[in-house]
Amino acid sequence: MRGCPLTRKDRGCPRTVEALARRIFDGTYAEGDLLDLPGLMAELDVSQTVLREAIKVLTTKGLLDARQKRGTYVRPRDDWNLLDSDVLRWTIDSGAPGGFFTDLLELRRAVEPAAAALAALHRTDADLAALDAALSAMAAAEQTPVMTDAVMTEGDPVLAVRADASFHTALLTASDNPFFAQMRRVIIPALVVRDRLVHAGRHEHPLPAHARVADSSAPGTRTALSPRCPT
Repeated sequence: MRGCPLTRKDRGCPRTVEALARRIFDGTYAEGDLLDLPGLMAELDVSQTVLREAIKVLTTKGLLDARQKRGTYVRPRDDWNLLDSDVLRWTIDSGAPGGFFTDLLELRRAVEPAAAALAALHRTDADLAALDAALSAMAAAEQTPVMTDAVMTEGDPVLAVRADASFHTALLTASDNPFFAQMRRVIIPALVVRDRLVHAGRHEHPLPAHARVADSSAPGTRTALSPRCPT
């Protein structure tokens, strides 16, 4: 758990962070609710130091806050840092609220075309190799050879999900922009969840759309992509 101290006396911090986060995300603690700190120390069997460090971690992620004469409380959902990888994981694991994946898809459609356009300008041979390797893995994961954009296929869902995640990670990295590259921490976990559902049954063959994006980053390409990236 990032943010927890590594000292021996605080080794219970990650477990305590996870326990508190689960209660926030499953609704046990609603927005504005106060935490009963003495009760939590007894219930979780942790020291005051460990509980305090866990609260610090969740405070940096926007989930908790503390005020004199009020105590430690759950902040409004709008204050939660959705770009934090732990917050994103907890959101997905708890059953993302309605519109969550739609919102993330809108984010991808804003970020990935711009990243692909930059990749056409800045990609390296290593970047192209990573994209090609992901495409090869994508093709190997599907049972049906690709003929047209509309072909439907089935395949190995585990390999397909892994290949898609590798492709989108390589695309963001190829932008040569560290901010775009870091967006993989937000985009990939949600993409994996969506892909597990999509690839569980028959689905449109993913290779043509992804190959077009990879081709746009090939040597000699200098034009920006269309606003639609593969989903």
